[in-house]
Amino acid sequence: MTRIKYFGWQPPIWAIMKTKILSLAASSLAILAPVTAMAQSGDDLPFDPYLDLRYRLEVVDQENLPEDATASTLRIRGGVETDEWNGLSALVEGEAVVRIGADDFNDTVNGLTEFPVVADPSDVLLNRALVRWRPHESVEAVVGRQKVNFDNQRWIGSVDWRQNDQTFDLAQITVKPIEGARVDYFHAWRVNRIFGPDSPQGIWRDNDIHNIHASYAIPSIGTVSAYGYFLDMPDAPAASSQTLGVRLTGTQPLSGEATLLYAAEYANQRDLGLNPADFSLDYLLIEPGISVSGFTAKAGFERLEGNGAVALQTPLATLHAFNGWADKFLATPPGGLRDFYGDISYRFGEGSGLNGLTLRGIVHDFGATATDQAYGRELNLLAVYPIRSNITLLAKFAHYDADGFSVDTTKGWLQLQVTF
Repeated sequence: MTRIKYFGWQPPIWAIMKTKILSLAASSLAILAPVTAMAQSGDDLPFDPYLDLRYRLEVVDQENLPEDATASTLRIRGGVETDEWNGLSALVEGEAVVRIGADDFNDTVNGLTEFPVVADPSDVLLNRALVRWRPHESVEAVVGRQKVNFDNQRWIGSVDWRQNDQTFDLAQITVKPIEGARVDYFHAWRVNRIFGPDSPQGIWRDNDIHNIHASYAIPSIGTVSAYGYFLDMPDAPAASSQTLGVRLTGTQPLSGEATLLYAAEYANQRDLGLNPADFSLDYLLIEPGISVSGFTAKAGFERLEGNGAVALQTPLATLHAFNGWADKFLATPPGGLRDFYGDISYRFGEGSGLNGLTLRGIVHDFGATATDQAYGRELNLLAVYPIRSNITLLAKFAHYDADGFSVDTTKGWLQLQVTF
């Protein structure tokens, strides 16, 4: 097994990735020419076709397993969206996730438990299908299978990082009563999770989920959001909860080209429905930052309270985006989670020769909230480069250094995405 220490680097793991992604890039680009022609010829049609191809190579080295994972997958997603007719429109989107090469990873349904998990099982499925009605520019209603992303996706998100989205079968209404204000409500009865329908945890059925989210942009202050998420999920009773919270995000100009960034959020979560536990737990986020001349730096403190028996959970979030890309905290430990982090990035501008290239680094220090137990540290690195407006290349790295929770884990990704 290839061991990569906290600040170390082993070229062989990336040599494998480079070879695979470049070969896939050539074949993917060959597919795109007829697709482009189809889209262009459809300009006068009452619908708009689109296509998204995303190839990813993911490698994982997890200390407590005998094998390393190598997952080579291609996601093919395409659909059509109709033009509006008397306020009515529709969208249908299909998706196929295809494994390319050896089956050297645990995709959560293939039973290969000697390998680390890469939750991208092969499948062909209906990703989205909905009817939208917009009787007025300030009112919109949607019924069907849909992606939903609120705020930074800490509570409700589509988990776009994985090859298969998280979607909801729902009825949703959006109202914009005044300029800068928006209110969303949806009732969902089914959650289509990233694991796909072949997994026992791939679909949560017969839910009674009611979510309401309101936001208002206050000039010179920022955007204030208030929300209530009521999740009664019989297939996941321990994740059933009611959460009420408020969030503020904004920017303020400083001297020169510098800009102050800030985000703060508080929420309280209680048990709901068939949840066997009885709890009232708090969530807190404080994240100041500064941006100047392409550089952005943030310092953050996030706290998901635990009492030693149960902890605050965010089961419908885009979890990969939070608490480290090694995914060690997809479920909050019973002792809670405290995350101190620093996040710095730089985006190259025009005239640099690397226009649009974004480099990012994040360090985390994790611990419990119920005790002073340390969990571990994590290093995250990211490079994203837009080769063209519709072609993006990504390289990503995560190393979790365990210190009291879970085990040392190293992950690496190379990804090519092309959209039409």
